Amino acid sequence: MSKLSLINRVKYSRTFYTLYYYIGSWAVGLLKLFVKADDKLIVFSCFGGRKYDDSPKAIYEAMLQDARFAGCRLVWAFMHPDGYQLPQGEKVKIDTLAYYKTLLQARVWVTNSSMLRGLYFTGKHTFQLNTWHGSAIKRMGDDINSGNTSFGIKGKSKIKGVMLAQGQYDVEVFSRAFHTPVENFRVIGLPRNDELAHATKERQAAIKQKLVLSTEKKVILYAPTFREYDKDGGKNVVLTPPINFRLWQERLGMNYVLLFRAHYEVARVMGVEDTDFVKDVSAYPSLNDLILASDLLISDYSSIFFDYAIQGKPMLCYVYDYDKYAEKRGMYFDIRQQLPSAESEEDLLKLIEQTDVSTESGITRQFQRRYVTAYGDAAQQSIDIIHEAILT
Repeated sequence: MSKLSLINRVKYSRTFYTLYYYIGSWAVGLLKLFVKADDKLIVFSCFGGRKYDDSPKAIYEAMLQDARFAGCRLVWAFMHPDGYQLPQGEKVKIDTLAYYKTLLQARVWVTNSSMLRGLYFTGKHTFQLNTWHGSAIKRMGDDINSGNTSFGIKGKSKIKGVMLAQGQYDVEVFSRAFHTPVENFRVIGLPRNDELAHATKERQAAIKQKLVLSTEKKVILYAPTFREYDKDGGKNVVLTPPINFRLWQERLGMNYVLLFRAHYEVARVMGVEDTDFVKDVSAYPSLNDLILASDLLISDYSSIFFDYAIQGKPMLCYVYDYDKYAEKRGMYFDIRQQLPSAESEEDLLKLIEQTDVSTESGITRQFQRRYVTAYGDAAQQSIDIIHEAILT
């Protein structure tokens, strides 16, 4: 059995997960008795070790420029450490003895999801900073509909330490979903979005050149989220939206090019082949680059809407399975009431054709003012929070 198959067996089988949870948590608790805390050790993890990206990366890079952290030992946790080059610091492989030992020793954990790998344990003397990976449209933590197959910690989902928020909406949702006290939140925005708040037209042009995109055409970014209930025979999450990109090219190809970005949880997508019109950027390392390079966003129930709104560019919803998604996963609000939406491919194409991407979208700004009230300086404020907590 492959490691991926084993992980999926644990994630989607209550029996296997229960055994894993109790045995694994006991084993890490036993290990804790034999490790010594390191007050200079800071551990970073992004999407469970899948990436070197997002807010943990922004915080790490800010630390590298701050003399207050010059004596700290910075360690990144990865599933595949050999695939990443760090400007400074160390790497540790996820799901190894060294990984759990490092977490138990660390003075600080910085993550955008969870360090715990589905278990329950704490470090010897650990301050936790959780940036999370976006504001929520779909239900999270203990708010997820009963019967949903999404992976969750046994018992009550709980995030300890400080958690960042982009606005009061985040505080209300995450304090309840993750049983985190309201006073633990800091409404400073997400560090990953500092770059979006300060982007220039020159930066956008440079990224378009890097991605080999036409400067004569507008760029659409299509970034749907995953459906954890749609799986193949091997229990891998798949994505099969009702889309014919050849039709898109016929209708839109004179004025647009398309970037297709699948969620990292998706093991198999539609078999998109790169053409003069569409480019599959699912494996591209930086989502921010794609946000900056594009002129129009299409998504569904993804948190990318909240990040993209910072730039004020038009956003459209393709919600072909709204009723099913609402039943299976559940949502905090009806996105169709917030942004221009389509439930069929034909209606979506008409929306695109009618959208003026040359001017700022007033609808996007209204969305931003409602949900994203803090942005632009979150990385610096995050390292100030860490410094105050552990070094003063």
